[in-house]
Amino acid sequence: MEITVHNMAGNEVGTIELPADIFEVEVNVGLMHQAYVRQMANARLGTHKVKSRGEINRTKAKWYRQKGTGRARHGARSAPIFVGGGVAHGPKPRSYAKKMPRKMRRQALRSALSALARDGQLIIVDELTMDETKTSAMRAMLHNLVGEEKALVLVADRNEAVERSVRNLANARTLRASYLNVRDLLSHDRVIIPQDALELIQVHLGPENQ
Repeated sequence: MEITVHNMAGNEVGTIELPADIFEVEVNVGLMHQAYVRQMANARLGTHKVKSRGEINRTKAKWYRQKGTGRARHGARSAPIFVGGGVAHGPKPRSYAKKMPRKMRRQALRSALSALARDGQLIIVDELTMDETKTSAMRAMLHNLVGEEKALVLVADRNEAVERSVRNLANARTLRASYLNVRDLLSHDRVIIPQDALELIQVHLGPENQ
């Protein structure tokens, strides 16, 4: 697949051939959904906790005598039916982590990139560099490339100037190419990929990593 290369001003400066084994694979919606569900599940902390009746700090003395009151038999006020008592069958700390084979995770990324390339949502730029943090310059660049659409800006490595410049923009965020994931790819209208980040993607998802 041949795609146009732009500069930071939004002008066309050439074309580049995207590898078919990454950007032209069959789009597997089910696989992408599985990868998305796994990612969201793994992000859950699972720290929810309630106290059972055995953990409630209330007196363990019998509330009232066993017989003769006409009321039901009760041994303590920590029973779940009383206000201030424990919770029956409540949530406990647990892990929501899901497993997914590496090959399937990488194929899900290829499917996501192929879907974006098919729909014209990928924008390749020759370079993405800034001498200083300047949000207004980044806003102007994004306006030239994507207009008002929500954009994901990939970077090859740590780039403080670019990352800080994007941080204050409501319709954009940065992501290092080595942290590429299905959720971020599919939650933005456009994905801006500098050529150095594209090279990292090709190394990570190329034929040798099938």
